[in-house]
Amino acid sequence: HPEENALYWVDIPLGRLHRIRLPQGDVETCYEGDVIGGFTLQADGSLLLFMAEGAVRQWRGGHLTTVVESIPEERGSRFNDVIADPQGRVFCGTLSRGAKRGRLYRLDPDGSLTVVAEDIRTSNGMGFTPDRTGLYHIDSPRCSVYLYAYNESTGALGTRRTFVQSPEHEGHPDGMTVDSQGALWVAKWNGGCIVRYLPDGTEEKRIAIPARKVTSVTFGGRSYSDLFVTTAGGNNREEEGEGAGQVFRLSPGVSGVAEFRSRILL
Repeated sequence: HPEENALYWVDIPLGRLHRIRLPQGDVETCYEGDVIGGFTLQADGSLLLFMAEGAVRQWRGGHLTTVVESIPEERGSRFNDVIADPQGRVFCGTLSRGAKRGRLYRLDPDGSLTVVAEDIRTSNGMGFTPDRTGLYHIDSPRCSVYLYAYNESTGALGTRRTFVQSPEHEGHPDGMTVDSQGALWVAKWNGGCIVRYLPDGTEEKRIAIPARKVTSVTFGGRSYSDLFVTTAGGNNREEEGEGAGQVFRLSPGVSGVAEFRSRILL
């Protein structure tokens, strides 16, 4: 959050939203309640929370305003990773539950929802190509990073191809971000690392993290030169690693770019 010079992140199972003022403030718990699977930063500085049962709520200073009450098809499921696009829409994915597969939705600024992809096992990290003609999207259990053709003016997704297919024994791709050079940084759940892929899909760098379950990555700081990495498993560090459940800050030698802002009902 550049105006606040703060990093926000969620602890999904506990339904908590945390914040730390950079460079070295104290961790605050800003919200505790219903599960949050992902969020975007709105153009007005508030946060848009994507939650269980398909609910979407705007959070500002501790107050919640409902945008989407629920999605009947997402009963028993929840949103996972989400991302705003250059026009303020939000692509938001859900988890599978039982035999019913997850979906990828597009939430438009007027509050309407459109299904843009189906048959997803676990919808996860997303990012845009620098020329804004492609959307990366991870399906974690399939160990796949896909690349969709993307139309910025309409928000429509076109043909999909596999950008990276990683071996399952190396862990499952989870959250991701795109840096200023167009390369992807991908967190590896049960892989204990983050991986940088060049725009042609080749692996360029791998950085070990002292936690098996690396969940997401994002750039931040005043010049977007810091890379923040989240991890899970803090309740079982004996098996998950001494750094499990911690948030890390790295200096990777390349900068990121500001995320696009959502403009839902603004």
